Amino acid sequence: MKFNEAKKIMDEKLGEWKIMALASCADNYPMVRNVSCLFYNDRIYFKTDKNFRKTQQLYVNPRVAMCWNGVQVEGVATVKGLVVDEEGRTFETLYKKYLWQSYNAYSHVDTEILIEVEPKFVEVWDEDENRKAFQLFIDFDAQSVERRQYDE
Repeated sequence: MKFNEAKKIMDEKLGEWKIMALASCADNYPMVRNVSCLFYNDRIYFKTDKNFRKTQQLYVNPRVAMCWNGVQVEGVATVKGLVVDEEGRTFETLYKKYLWQSYNAYSHVDTEILIEVEPKFVEVWDEDENRKAFQLFIDFDAQSVERRQYDE
């Protein structure tokens, strides 16, 4: 399987948005919590308050892991600044479209910042046409993929 084929499977599983578990760690203290994510520009985006503990962890250690329904992403998070300062305001537009209630409740807060996660390594669990499970290991830096059959 080629890199772009595996990435397409990942993209189809994630769709336009998902609530993903975000794991971060600083000073040997791991934390996990859910974040509302949007997917565009081959990145994962979410917003958070700049004063939250997760944000403080990201400043100390930007390496994160994220998971949703058989898709595990390992990547690097970058604080992009205030949500309203994003060029083109893509996040704001999509967040309003897919997550209206949260957008309406929190988007006016001037401490809401945008986080961008660049995927580095992704593991995808899937099934073939015979319902036999397999794993895809997608290396974004090497632009390579390994497919491992799980069920024989």
